[in-house]
Amino acid sequence: MGKGFFHVPPAVNEPIKSYAPGSPEREEVLNTYKELYNSTVEVPCYINGKEVKTGDTATMHPPHDHKHTLGTYHKATRENVEEAIEGSLKARQEWADLPWEQRAAVFLRAAELIAGPYRAKINAATMLAQSKTIFQAEIDSACELIDFLRFNVEYMTQIFDDQPESTSEAWNRVEYRPLEGFVYAITPFNFTAIAGNLPASAALMGNVALWKPSDSQVYSAQVVMEVFKEAGVPDGVINMVMGDPVMISDVAISHPDFTGLHFTGSTNVFQDLWKTIGNNIHTYKTYPRIVGETGGKDFIMAHKSADAKQVATAIARGAFEFQGQKCSACSRCYIPKSLWADVKKYLVEDVKSFKMGSPEDMGNFVTAVIHEGSFDKLASYIDKAKEDKDAEIIVGGNYDKSKGWFVEPTVIVTDNPKYTTMQTELFGPVVTIYVYEDEEFDDTLKLVDETSIYALTGSIFSTDRHAAAHATKALQNCAGNFYINDKCTGAVVGQQPFGGARASGTNDKAGSKLNLLRWVSPRLIKETFVAPKDYRYPFLGED
Repeated sequence: MGKGFFHVPPAVNEPIKSYAPGSPEREEVLNTYKELYNSTVEVPCYINGKEVKTGDTATMHPPHDHKHTLGTYHKATRENVEEAIEGSLKARQEWADLPWEQRAAVFLRAAELIAGPYRAKINAATMLAQSKTIFQAEIDSACELIDFLRFNVEYMTQIFDDQPESTSEAWNRVEYRPLEGFVYAITPFNFTAIAGNLPASAALMGNVALWKPSDSQVYSAQVVMEVFKEAGVPDGVINMVMGDPVMISDVAISHPDFTGLHFTGSTNVFQDLWKTIGNNIHTYKTYPRIVGETGGKDFIMAHKSADAKQVATAIARGAFEFQGQKCSACSRCYIPKSLWADVKKYLVEDVKSFKMGSPEDMGNFVTAVIHEGSFDKLASYIDKAKEDKDAEIIVGGNYDKSKGWFVEPTVIVTDNPKYTTMQTELFGPVVTIYVYEDEEFDDTLKLVDETSIYALTGSIFSTDRHAAAHATKALQNCAGNFYINDKCTGAVVGQQPFGGARASGTNDKAGSKLNLLRWVSPRLIKETFVAPKDYRYPFLGED
C-alpha cells in the first residue's frame, strides 16, 4: 500500500514540433523513415510476455507505395486468443492489487518514452504504414498518445478524490475497483493514439486488456507494444493479437469473464458486437461495459455573416487533412448563397495548390488512402457524381492506384441537400457542398440536424452572435463536439473531450475522466465507529 496522499506530475499537452526545414526533428524522422523503409519487420502476437509467431502471416505495405513490402505480421489462432485471455486473467489480481501510483508511474514513463527516444520511430512508422504526413503523425502518434497517457493519470486521481460525505460517527469511502474480468479493445487504423489509448486507459484503472489492432495499423501498433514493455507494463496485462476479427471477437465475447468492450471503428461492426453481447448476456459473470466511437457525417454550417476565407480554410483542412480519414472529418457543408462565390474561389484555389504523394516528401499536404477497398469505394462515388444531374465536381475528381491508393481531394456541389454524399460516410477526401438561400438559415439548420444518422462533430461559422447562439441550440443533438468559428476536427486531450451520440457511439468522451469511469466498479465502504447495541429506536419509547 502507498503511504501518502500522492500528487502526480501536472498533466500538460505535449508541444507539437515544427519539422521545419533544417530542424533536428525533421532530419531525425526522415532518417528513421528511410531506415524502416529499407528494412523488413516481423510482427508477432504479444501473449503473456511472449512474442508468438504462428507462421500464418500477412504482409504490410505503405498505402502510398503498395508494391513495397514493409514486413509481415502473424495471425493468432483460436487457441492463441484463448491463451491470451486466460493469461490476462491470471495477471489480473496482481495488477489490480498494485498501488495506483505504481500503475500511474508505468504509463507516465510510457509517455516520456514516446516524447523522447521513441518519437521518431512511432512517427515514422505511422507515416509509412498509415500514410500520414509528418504533421498528422506528430499530432497523433506522438502528441495525442502522450497526452492520453499523462491526462489519464491526472483524471484517475480526480476520480479517486471524489468521495462521499462522512460524519463523526461513520466514515464513508468509495473504492474505484477495476472490472471483474478482461476488457476487449478493438482499435482503428487511422489514429495510433487511439490504438494505444483504448487498452491503456482500461489497464491504468487496474484492468487487463485483450487488444486487437486494425490490420492496417499493426506496424505502428508494434511500436506501441515496445513502449509499453519498456515502460514496465507486466506480462499479460495488455495482450495484442491480430488475425481473423470475427474469430477473435467470437472467442472474446463468448467468454464468461468478458467484462467490457472498448471500441473505435465501423458503425455496423459495433452494432453487430453489441447485438452479440446482448445475445450472450446470460453467459457473463457481470454486465459488460460497452464503450464505442464509430462513424460521422460531420458538417460545417456557415451563416451569411461568416468570413469566406475562414470558411474555405476550415473546409480545406477539415475535409482533406489525412485524406479525410478521420471520424471527425468535414464531409458536408452548408454555405449561404451570398457567400458562395468567395468560398468557392478560395476553396478551389486551396485544393489546386495541394501537393499529393509520399509523406517522405514533406511538401505534400495529402497522401494515399489506406487500402484498395477504400480506394474503390471512393472512386465509385466520384464516378457517380460525374454522372448525376444533381451533382457537380468543381475541383478534383481524379484517382490513380498504379503506385499507391491516391484519390484527389474532391469537392462536389449539389442542389439536393439529401444527395447520397451528403448522407453517406465515405471516409476519404471527398466533401459535398449544398448552397442555400440566405433567408433559409433556420430551415437549413433543420436539414443539418435531420440529414445524417450520425452526431459526432460539426461547426458553425458566424460573426453574428445571435446566429451563432441560435445554431448552437438548434444543433445541440447532432454533434457531440461542436465548434464555433473553427473546423470540426482537431480535438485536443484535456481541452476538448471527444465523442458523439446517435449512430456515432456512446459519447463516453475519450480524453476525459468520463471515459475512465467506465472502467471501474465503485464499492462503497461505510465504517461505523461505535455500533449500537440495542435495536430499539427512540420512537419506540413509552409515553
